Formats: sequence, structure tokens, C-alpha cells
Amino acid sequence: MSALDRRRFLRTAGAGTALASLLGAGAVGVVAATADTAPAADDRLSGTTARLHWLGTSGWRLEAGGTTLLVDPYLSRYPTGLFTGKFNPTTKLTVKGDVIDRHMGDPSLVLVTHSHWDHFNDVPYIAKSTGARVVGTASTVYLAQAMEVDTAQLSAVKGGEVFDFPDVVVEVVPSLHSRNGNYSMAFPGTVPAPPATKPATIADLPEGDTLCFQVRVKGGPAIFFMGASDFAERAVAGLDPDVAMVALPSSSATHDYVPRLIRALGKPATVVPVHWDDFEVPLKNPPVDATGEAMGPEEFAAKVKEVAPDTKVVVPEYLTPYTFG
Repeated sequence: MSALDRRRFLRTAGAGTALASLLGAGAVGVVAATADTAPAADDRLSGTTARLHWLGTSGWRLEAGGTTLLVDPYLSRYPTGLFTGKFNPTTKLTVKGDVIDRHMGDPSLVLVTHSHWDHFNDVPYIAKSTGARVVGTASTVYLAQAMEVDTAQLSAVKGGEVFDFPDVVVEVVPSLHSRNGNYSMAFPGTVPAPPATKPATIADLPEGDTLCFQVRVKGGPAIFFMGASDFAERAVAGLDPDVAMVALPSSSATHDYVPRLIRALGKPATVVPVHWDDFEVPLKNPPVDATGEAMGPEEFAAKVKEVAPDTKVVVPEYLTPYTFG
């Protein structure tokens, strides 16, 4: 089996063996478990360990000690025509509460990189269901307010903030959204105040500026999360994460994207490509590669290896536990 064959890598059976083989002894510990299951209520980690599950797109569930946090949790995954050539910007926002409840765990914190629907859609439901704190840009906060999230749960940030939470320290990093082949993006712009009417379609959720987050488990690994495939090089320089969740580019508009990013991050020990799957179909392994003619995980891995030969590249599967410590 090719170590980077994303269509066969990390089946439910033998997931730990496959991942350990890819990463090398001692690089990462793996909790062997069946995919597509939510964590048990008493399944807590202790010490300095981080356990992560990929929720598709750039979404993650991270558990450390007694803390569960989510990054860009988009589990509803409904069709907009994006991957069929029939994109409909007036697609109605849809929230699949049963799916979200099954996979979100019990979060106390939700980190939102930007406000496009494939990152923010499910956040108001999660916040209202769990009381979790939401950290995001002012646009994200205003949109959440319009969707009836309690203002006391919302933390507007710009980048540069370093928050001390139980079990983890979260550093907010100013960032940039990716660009298409025309050097543009869908639904640009910010939200200057809470909208007078509740957002109803995906076009009602503009980008609203973009962030990255570095989450450091106290006494444990530092994990870098991206939600879009561009970055402010000077903002990420010096972060030096142990693990980096890197969004794959949809075009070549950003110059030298992979080498510049990997070098700026200090050549992390482990890199995980995200935002390459078809996020308009339900979570089911193996993930469907939706990159088309754009950079896929295998090409990405090769580019990482060119600049950082010692970096391990892990191509994830949905809801499969990855444990770092």
C-alpha cells in the first residue's frame, strides 16, 4: 500500500498500524478506534496529550485533559452545486442537528477561522446547544449574534491575542483567505454590525477576514490550524508548531505557497493536509478527493518533502483518532 494513497490509507481496521508505519516509530501515538463514533462522556485524556478527530473540510475536534474544543466544525455538509459545476449562491443554510450532536462531543470552545458557510454554518447551533465560547473575527461575532447566540459567549479577535484556557493556550494568528485562479474569492467582505435580518443563504455569510489558530496543550504539543490556503508569512514565522493542519490551495494564485509556509512554520514534525475533500457529501471513509486539477494530498506531500525531508505527512480520514503527546 502506498503510504500516501488517500483512498486506501487508514481504513478503520488497522488504522494505528498504517499511521505508525507512515510516521515512523515514536513520532506520534495512535489510539486505535472505530471511525464514525462520538467520544464517550467519561473518555478523558490526562496529562499532556492531544487527541484529534478530523471533521472534514478544515474542521477538527481536539480533546486535551478535560477540555474539548472544535475548529471550524462543519458537519451538516449539504449540496450547493460547488463540485458539480452548478454552484447556487442562494442555497439555503441548513443545519443537521442530529449529525452535529453525534460528532461534536462536549465542546467548551469553538475556534472559527472565517465566516464562509463551510466553516461557520454549524457554529451557532453548537454554541446555543452547548454554551461553548466562540472565538472569531468581529464579522463572525456579528453573524453569530444575528443567529441568536448569546453575546456573552462570543469573543471577537483580530490576531495576536493569546488566551489561557483550561488545558490549552490558544494563540490567534492574523491570516488571509485563499484566492481562485482569477485572484479573487467567493463572498468577500466583512460584516460591520449585526445584520438586521438573520442570515438565510450561503451568500449571507461572507469571508469576514481570516484567522489561523495555534493551540498548545499545556506541557504538550503545539498544533497549528488553518481554514484557508493563504497566510501572512511574517505572522506565522516563529510559531514553530509540532503539528500543522495545512489547507490545500485551490489554485496557484499564491506564490510558492507550500515551501514558503513550511519554512515559515519551522518545518513542523508532522503536517496534515485539510480542505481537500468533497464537503457536500456525508462523512464516510474514504474521503472523496475534490481537488480536481488543483493540488491534491499526494502532490502536496511531495512538495512538503522537497523542503522538509524529515517532516511526516499524514493524510487523514474522517473521525479517526490521532493522538499527539
